[in-house]
Amino acid sequence: MYHPEKVASFYRTEEKEKYPEARRAALVEALRVQNPGNTLLDQLAQPGTQVVVTGQQVGLFSGPAYSVYKALTAVKLARQIGAVPVFWLATEDHDFAEISQSWVFNAAHETIGMRVSSTIDPIAPAGTVPLIAPPVGELRQALKEFPFGDEISTMVESCYHDGETMGSAFRKIMERLLGSYSLLVLDPLAPEIRALAAPLLEKAAGMADELTTALLERNKQLEAAGYHAQVHVEPKTSLFFLLHDGKRIALRRSNGEYVARDLKLTAADLCARSAELSPNALLRPVMQDYLMPTASYIGGPAELAYLAQSQVLYEALLGRMPQPRSRAGFTILDPRSAKLMDRYELRIPMFFDGEQALKEKMAKKLIPPALTASLESASARIGLELNTMAGQLRAFDPSLEKALARSSAKIRFQVSKIQAKAAREAMRRDERASSDAAYLNGLLYPHKHLQERFYSILPFVAQHGLELIGYIYDHIELDCSDHQVLPYVY
Repeated sequence: MYHPEKVASFYRTEEKEKYPEARRAALVEALRVQNPGNTLLDQLAQPGTQVVVTGQQVGLFSGPAYSVYKALTAVKLARQIGAVPVFWLATEDHDFAEISQSWVFNAAHETIGMRVSSTIDPIAPAGTVPLIAPPVGELRQALKEFPFGDEISTMVESCYHDGETMGSAFRKIMERLLGSYSLLVLDPLAPEIRALAAPLLEKAAGMADELTTALLERNKQLEAAGYHAQVHVEPKTSLFFLLHDGKRIALRRSNGEYVARDLKLTAADLCARSAELSPNALLRPVMQDYLMPTASYIGGPAELAYLAQSQVLYEALLGRMPQPRSRAGFTILDPRSAKLMDRYELRIPMFFDGEQALKEKMAKKLIPPALTASLESASARIGLELNTMAGQLRAFDPSLEKALARSSAKIRFQVSKIQAKAAREAMRRDERASSDAAYLNGLLYPHKHLQERFYSILPFVAQHGLELIGYIYDHIELDCSDHQVLPYVY
């Protein structure tokens, strides 16, 4: 979060309530069901112990790589401040299309997409979706040329198979990837957790008018400050979904009631069914921090932006709010990619204009230095002469200066055209450079996305081994959230 002083008022909540120790005991017992034998439970049971929490949707094959970066950031911060790290499995989300696909790359850095299908209702909570023939064979084929490809593929097959759900498989693969960097896992769909969260959701349902008004006012404040609201809110907006008959049903407010296609509920009905309620994106973090004694929340840019809106809900419902912290972010380079980046003097922003533009930048490095110097010198001299001539023509006849301006643009265009042709010719003479551009682009900016937001972590550990997880952990800088380009040297 850059320039935190500018947005501090949107994240500050004066602490009015302490986390109740009776709730701690109930939380620990609920988490024992999900985390049997985890020694972090004993630490959490101690009065005053806080947690550092992060979370992610339960995407296929561990989701995007930043899922792991979030978890490792939470573990590192928790260890630093003596807290317990917790990973919130976003099993309630019902956007199955978003989590059903995973992208990896092969040894040539060619992108490969894989998808898992579902036969259940598209608005069912995604974490409950049973796996049907997950594409583990496709994954093994994609990773086969990497040194640790077979090992990682076998590990994935032990997690993703018929009989598992999207939620349970995601949890298992994260636990295997993180190894000794252990944390507690919280699945909000578990009956014990739903019962524990019910009082907060009942309170929120009873305060719906007040909360909606507060959110509408907060959105105006954000817009007045030059920001925009991450979540659109209208008077009819509901903070709730209803978990009913295996579905997560969106509710909207209408004439004091909550309606869906085939449901109509009063506010009293909602309060009575609080254990069946599922919070929306703005209420969800408040529910999370009601359940837990949260010291800090680790999130990505959009998630932290949500909290600027959620702050009014924290104020009204909870009386306390955790410190938001940015997750670590990385672009990982293998040794060959690191050498190519140095050879061509490339930086990450150079990839943002597309592969063709990248090739042209690289091609310029292949032009003989003497030719480059000659072209640049000629361009400078021509520019100087044209500027001198323009001044003389202005004094002699201003109309001629305008004619020269038109001709000058054509002359400069022709010179730049010659430079571009020389660059393209150099590229044609060196097919390896074109291959290098594709290799780098496929790794660093696949499909015009940052690597961490597109690829699963799996091809990286298949290439470098599980030791990469520790290497990433060691390079997390808690005091600096800048994205890091991380060459892996081994």
